[in-house]
Amino acid sequence: MILPTLNYRKALSLLTVTTSILIVGCSDSKSTETEAAMAQINYPTTATVDTVDTYHGTQVADPYRWLEDDRSEETGAWVDAQNEVTQDYLEQIPFRESIKEKLTKLWDYEKIGSPFKEGNKYYQYKNSGIQNQYVVYQSDSETGEQRVFLDPNTFSDDGTVSLAGLSFSKDGSRAAYQISEGGSDWRKVLVMDTETREVTEDTLVDIKFSGLSWRGNDGFYYSSYDKPKGSELSAKTDTHKVYYHKLGTPQSSDRVVYGDKADQKGRYNGAYVTEDGRYLVISRSISTSGNELRIVDLSKDENTIIDIITGYDTDTSVLHTDGDKLWLTTNKDAPNKRVVTTTIQNPAPSTWVDFIPETKNVLSVGTGGGNFFANYMVDAVTAVKQYDITGKLIRDIELPGVGSAGGFGADWEDDTLYYSFSNYITPGSIYKYYIDSGNSELFNQPKIAFDSQQFDSKQVFYTSKDGVEVPMIISYKKGTPMDGTAPTILYGYGGFNVSLTPSFSVTNAAWMDMGGIYAVANLRGGGEYGKEWHDAGTKMQKQNVFDDFIAAGEYLIENNYTSSEKLAVRGGSNGGLLVGAVTNQRPDLMAVALPAVGVMDMLRYHTFTAGAGWAYDYGTSEDSPEMFEYLKAYSPVHNVEEGAQYPAIMVTTADHDDRVVPAHSFKYIAELQAKNASDNPVLIRIEKDAGHGAGTPVSKTIEQYADIYGFTLYNMGYDKLPGEVMKK
Repeated sequence: MILPTLNYRKALSLLTVTTSILIVGCSDSKSTETEAAMAQINYPTTATVDTVDTYHGTQVADPYRWLEDDRSEETGAWVDAQNEVTQDYLEQIPFRESIKEKLTKLWDYEKIGSPFKEGNKYYQYKNSGIQNQYVVYQSDSETGEQRVFLDPNTFSDDGTVSLAGLSFSKDGSRAAYQISEGGSDWRKVLVMDTETREVTEDTLVDIKFSGLSWRGNDGFYYSSYDKPKGSELSAKTDTHKVYYHKLGTPQSSDRVVYGDKADQKGRYNGAYVTEDGRYLVISRSISTSGNELRIVDLSKDENTIIDIITGYDTDTSVLHTDGDKLWLTTNKDAPNKRVVTTTIQNPAPSTWVDFIPETKNVLSVGTGGGNFFANYMVDAVTAVKQYDITGKLIRDIELPGVGSAGGFGADWEDDTLYYSFSNYITPGSIYKYYIDSGNSELFNQPKIAFDSQQFDSKQVFYTSKDGVEVPMIISYKKGTPMDGTAPTILYGYGGFNVSLTPSFSVTNAAWMDMGGIYAVANLRGGGEYGKEWHDAGTKMQKQNVFDDFIAAGEYLIENNYTSSEKLAVRGGSNGGLLVGAVTNQRPDLMAVALPAVGVMDMLRYHTFTAGAGWAYDYGTSEDSPEMFEYLKAYSPVHNVEEGAQYPAIMVTTADHDDRVVPAHSFKYIAELQAKNASDNPVLIRIEKDAGHGAGTPVSKTIEQYADIYGFTLYNMGYDKLPGEVMKK
């Protein structure tokens, strides 16, 4: 490696040097005044360094390496300069404020979560409309008068400190809750008395990628990494440890339960106590897929750890326990998952007996009321079956419609549970389910200014490059013209076994209400069809994901939903990588590209925070010459071509994103601004005091989507919102 040589003060001064480009209007209908105002963008000139890395004998330049230093004044100045350019552009879009008003109006309705009981109290999450964060309410009965229990809107003035987790002791007398500051994955934990609502412990700090699992009423288990010596937002975190915190003691005395020995090292180590309180379950992973599973009988020797399954080829978890009997969910020898039973005396895979066998559909399972609820994905939509303790099928549960149902879980002794149902055009409603009878009754239906009857949502199947059939759901307002002129957003993810099932979103609803089509493709790399579907989009098969997405765009164009001039592609995180790679490979396919918080530098992603854990999906540049070459061939940062004609691009990221560090997006946009030969804008919008997305205050989300939709529609040629054009 050649070390970088850069005079940073010189680099800072270079930010004042600008390069001019012309923005050619996409529609003759734009006003002359608007065209003149938007005609020139002066990008900040981003300094380069002479850093060169060597991979398996091949040298690769990294001219924007200095942007990886999130703590430097120079990077901060660059962020401010880029944001100023972007905001100057966005502020001149004529209908941006109208979009913000539409989003605010549509968002302003009461949203509530399912009630749940802890000890002798009931709790419920609620948002009155456009509160930045949901409030937790407490009552003495299921229908009793509610009082504020925890209001995250009081954590900070601007809503950037959020509630990131809440867990109750066995008797409900104590609650431990996590807070995230500025969207960071690093968390603090506070413990409060649920009766007085007073904090009773010193704040625990530096906790990351962790649940909170109580052992009775005396304390809880959590996980974290040693704090990195470098930047806490970008430095690598690798060794995850499980701790036990006993109430009334300082965090410095918390005991390491797992992860401090060489044979226990894992990037993701977690532990939870089973509902009966008898067992501690320990999961160890080195990546985001595959885990080892161990168990401790807390009623006996808690220092004796029993192996259930070793190796990282499969995913297994403990679903339920009853005395010595264990129920496990696993994809071992069952890519679509199954439920098996075994015993604590010998829980090895050789003893497993099928309880709910594998089917052609992907399975996830919940428990409650002495029953098991098998939730199947059938072409990305939900079907649920109910089984008793013997494995007998009780019934197929009748759902309110075609869409996504979730929440089929409750305490083992309960006689009711609550589940949610929604799809792309149906706002999420909550149903109360009576476990014995199988009857459902509507518990809450939101009062939102959105009429589902005016919208259509349908599933299609299209053929990818290699002949594989891929599902896609297309949603739009009735009356939207199907002549290739409708503005369309194509959304995708395609990775990490994540399934994109139909769900309602205010932002998507606003897009459709304005006359836009919203399409979601269920790409390989996701979990919609189990482990085989996931694996087909990993490592040296990652190009399948990009081909699936490109084929989805081509389907929408060929079937007259939209045209290249009216197509935008969007995705976040791994989906940001998707959009970046596809935009490089097929810049002619779309008018607008919207990569959000994307993994853009595929040669170095594993050197930041917990990025090394993504190697199951991606592989790393260090693995082999072949893996290096494959990654380099699609890495968005490394495949921006000098002189290429790129569509309008707005990259979005956040300065506190410590999941996918913003340097990925910084380096990508620097490459685009230096090399793009088209007249289309290539901009970056960098949110301050925000992270990877979770906990983002509503006010910031509304502003962000007003900018995204405004940028998208303007660069599709609109000077009025498309819904207004349709009315003429």
